[in-house]
Amino acid sequence: MKKFIVLSLFSALVLSACSAGSSAVTNLGATEFIESSQPADVVVIDVRSPEEFATGHLENALNFNVESSEFDSQIATLDKSKTYALYCRSGRRSAAAAAKMADAGFTTIVNATAGFDELAQSGAKTA
Repeated sequence: MKKFIVLSLFSALVLSACSAGSSAVTNLGATEFIESSQPADVVVIDVRSPEEFATGHLENALNFNVESSEFDSQIATLDKSKTYALYCRSGRRSAAAAAKMADAGFTTIVNATAGFDELAQSGAKTA
């Protein structure tokens, strides 16, 4: 019986470690995020409020406010197989948005751990 319990616990540990490694979200600092968001097939999403977005945002970014009740319906219109690059002011909201998108079945999400100001200071093109 002890062997069965130990084996069961070991199996559960191995399975959880394997699933943790298959996460759809990659967290990147400013420079790496800018590089990874450059290809034309990457969709950049600013998850800040429309008011924050209006004061400045990354060039060609969409604005889907993660704190809005419309966020889930907005992401439901997107192609889950594309690559999405998310950012906000500090990285907190984009991390939350990335988790929601991963839970919804999106497979490739890049999350900026740097905020908009740091991205702009690091050379990201802004509008």
